[in-house]
Amino acid sequence: MKRKKKNGYALVYDLVIISIGIIVAIILSKVGIIDSAVYLLKDYAIIASFITGIFFTSAFTLAPASIALVNISEHSTIHSVALWGALGAMCGDLILFFFIRDRFYADIVNMIKPSKVKHILHSFHFGFLKWLSPVIGALIIASPVPDEFGIVLLGMSKVRVSLLMPITFIMNALGIYLLIGFANLIS
Repeated sequence: MKRKKKNGYALVYDLVIISIGIIVAIILSKVGIIDSAVYLLKDYAIIASFITGIFFTSAFTLAPASIALVNISEHSTIHSVALWGALGAMCGDLILFFFIRDRFYADIVNMIKPSKVKHILHSFHFGFLKWLSPVIGALIIASPVPDEFGIVLLGMSKVRVSLLMPITFIMNALGIYLLIGFANLIS
């Protein structure tokens, strides 16, 4: 009982941190700090795109990174920002894959009854989720939803790192390209 309560707090803690990250991104954007940083790095768009791409993957830094990528694209081509941002995001996803996925996985497993966990894990290894979970994980990585959820799905389906790298690169490039395209469309 004590263990489930502790893991429930960990999940709530993670959600609070995500909310704080979104609020900080809004404040940084309104104050103009992100614009100033991007302006200082406008001559170094490749480096700025790569570094911002690393932060594009985490729930905690997704919002400010999205704003920064859109701002970088005002001084560089959308293709360059998407390429270098996706390379950075791929590196960020690998960091998430190796260090964070076990924590989210443990939170989810400990929130569910043991019999349900066995059923879910069995589905990921032998059932229809064996092929569906990597597809959903890849779509989550391409979407504006934080990559942690997609990484957990890919990790649960036992995707190898050699396959994870091109998946995350392609899906993040697509996600960044669509983000910038949408921002340019509405502005």
